[in-house]
Amino acid sequence: MAIARLAGGPLDGQIIPLEPGVSDSLIMPFGEGQLVYRRATSDANTGAHDGPTEAVFAYVEATESIDPDPDQRDE
Repeated sequence: MAIARLAGGPLDGQIIPLEPGVSDSLIMPFGEGQLVYRRATSDANTGAHDGPTEAVFAYVEATESIDPDPDQRDE
């Protein structure tokens, strides 16, 4: 099993399973849009006895505005 460590953006610090065949981008649903993360490192821990294979994916963009409180308005 491989894992992705997410860096930056609203999912900073999250660790998620990395499906086989994932290329250099992760696109995940978030609210009304999607978040885009790109591979920032090559795979680590690729040996048979050093834990799960992992890669860091860095935040690139969101397809929609990320607003934690859309009901709050500036007055």
